[in-house]
Amino acid sequence: MKRILLYSFLLCGFTTQAQKILTLEQAIDLALKNNYDIRLAQNDAAITANDYAYANFAFAPRINGTASRVWNTTQTKQEFLNGSKRDTSGIHSRNLSANVSLSWTLFDGLKMFATRQKLEAMRNLGELAVKDQLVNSVANIIASYYNIVQQKQQLRNVSEQMSISEERVKLSDAKFQTGLGPKTDWLQSKVDYNAQKAAYLRQQTLIEQSKSALNQLMAVEAGNTGYDVQDSIPLNMSLSYGELRQQILQKNTGLLVAQQNLTVSRLQLKESKGDYFPVINFNSGYNYSRVNSNAATNSFSPVYNQNGILNYGFSATIPIFNGFNVKRQVQDARLNVDYQQLMLENTRTKVDLSLSTAFQDYEYYKTAVTLEEENMVLARENVMVALERFKQGVSTSIELREAQQSLEDGFNRLINARYNIKLAETQLLRLNGTLIN
Repeated sequence: MKRILLYSFLLCGFTTQAQKILTLEQAIDLALKNNYDIRLAQNDAAITANDYAYANFAFAPRINGTASRVWNTTQTKQEFLNGSKRDTSGIHSRNLSANVSLSWTLFDGLKMFATRQKLEAMRNLGELAVKDQLVNSVANIIASYYNIVQQKQQLRNVSEQMSISEERVKLSDAKFQTGLGPKTDWLQSKVDYNAQKAAYLRQQTLIEQSKSALNQLMAVEAGNTGYDVQDSIPLNMSLSYGELRQQILQKNTGLLVAQQNLTVSRLQLKESKGDYFPVINFNSGYNYSRVNSNAATNSFSPVYNQNGILNYGFSATIPIFNGFNVKRQVQDARLNVDYQQLMLENTRTKVDLSLSTAFQDYEYYKTAVTLEEENMVLARENVMVALERFKQGVSTSIELREAQQSLEDGFNRLINARYNIKLAETQLLRLNGTLIN
């Protein structure tokens, strides 16, 4: 019910003055239900699961039946050397025939067993591919959601700068009107204020665009942006590289998919090798036929004839020479095994590199957040002091603008550091497979 209400809200918009808050959990919930990449992966997994559901029938016999019914009308006129004639026109007959055949493969070089194991492995691969897509989609949702949060924080930063610029305009205008300051101070403060208003409008546009990007991940129409997001980015500051490294080999979905691809390729090789061996079949069939005629064409022809024949036996198909086609297929399968082995090793090195890089970013931005939070306290105090000095005519407009710019830059660095910590944290959890349960 919660999903339905939230989805209706996103489609219809929210018309009250206060925007409804879309939480990260709700965004993920919608994406898991509607995201196109997830649904495509689930469809592929359903196909492989359906194939495996019939895997055991590879051991079952194949039974086929045929039946036919034929009506004949015979018109025959004959003249013999002795001058006698025979007219057998108007003879009608009905022919009924039916056949049931059975073919049961008893041995095919264990190819049937390899096929069943391959289908099972492909089913497992489909399930892993879905999980891998789920993890990647959730990571994208988290990054997209908190991008909107940081854009909101940037909007507050611009709004705060607008307030300071507006105060500068008032002070510069008052000084100019009383002859205590030059007109250039007022003009520059007005230019800065207008620039901040333009930045504010641009930031609002960026927020709308970021919401549209999030909507695409949730499979919601891009224009339905009448919602708000949370104001802060929660951070996990206690991740340990050692613990992450221990879990990554067992839980990383990319590695698990690569390992399963290698398993499938090995079973395909085993399946191809089965064509080197003879195929032994048990064959059986039953043939039934019946003919009814209203008259005989001659004294030796029956007017009624019925036959039922049962046959059974064994057959062996022995491969002798087929243009080295089986050898080629086995070599292709063996090369595919080597390829998948290289892919697994390549994936493992990439995961190791990604883990190391993400953790280094994580550690760096943790330190950066601490420094920038301290800088923000100093920068705010510096702006307040600069404003007071400007009011008293002790400092110039340039000094106030420099203090204001330092506050703006510090706020931007703090917002970016917090967002980048979240990205690094999400990447680490994605790599070790614990982003979702």
